[in-house]
Amino acid sequence: MSWLGTADGASADTPAEGGRGDTTPALAGIPRQRRGGGPRASGTLGAPGPALAAAAASAAAPASVAAADGAGPGAARPPRTRWRPWRLLPTPIGTPFTFCYAVLLAATSLFADHADPSLVSELLRGSSTDVVHLARTPLLVLVASALWIAGGMASAYAVGFLFVLTALERRIGGLRTAAVFFGGHALATLATEVPVGLSVAAGQLPDSSLHRLDYGISFGVMTCAGALAGVLPGWCRWPLLAGVCYLAVADLLAYVDPVSDWGHLLSLTLGVASWPLLRRWRDHRTADVPLLGDLGHPALRAVRRL
Repeated sequence: MSWLGTADGASADTPAEGGRGDTTPALAGIPRQRRGGGPRASGTLGAPGPALAAAAASAAAPASVAAADGAGPGAARPPRTRWRPWRLLPTPIGTPFTFCYAVLLAATSLFADHADPSLVSELLRGSSTDVVHLARTPLLVLVASALWIAGGMASAYAVGFLFVLTALERRIGGLRTAAVFFGGHALATLATEVPVGLSVAAGQLPDSSLHRLDYGISFGVMTCAGALAGVLPGWCRWPLLAGVCYLAVADLLAYVDPVSDWGHLLSLTLGVASWPLLRRWRDHRTADVPLLGDLGHPALRAVRRL
């Protein structure tokens, strides 16, 4: 029973080596208690000492920071953003307005290429936004004139329609893209045809100017191009705006169709003037995207991938 009277090799008659000023002798048969911060106080039997606690905290800190940042070993890392070239073209889910409108324009272009020329000429004249038609049926001709592509599907405005409206719709949505397109189409048409009517009334232009053939999507495309430049980053905004301005000014200087060429420049100006409104629309749309993604519905995830 020697283990009852000794502790750490000390006899029961030996005074305890406690803290400073502690002269209480050790009781026989009871192990001596240590009160200081010695080796046993900071070991596994007692509470962890200051050095051990600091080491544990320093070892746990990187793990907690990594877990908070989502960069731990078991944390799922966000997927890398890959360039998807098909997003440059319209899709029925990602850009429904541009996709449906492009299908409609393709159908009317094929009809214009393969139908009876006399029938096509009659339809184009009936869809013309000249002064006479605007005075009689303004809403009808404003919509009908936007159903045709001057020059067909191989024209520059047809190609610009696909890329410009797709990029704009992906940033501000389909309804707002339609508002920008048809708003620019209607305002630029009225701004160019009303002066023609006034000039004819003043005797500065012949009466044949009241029946000039005017149709196509060029005004709407130019407005959307100017609007798109406002919601793109700076490194892409200014080259796009400079290129479109160059084309508009070059056509105006060529003086082939000054009324339409002035309309193109005016449409571009309308698109640039809409930058503050479009940026608010874009910010509102991007603020809603994370909320939709948090729902976790497969259909919503599929929409975001398109």
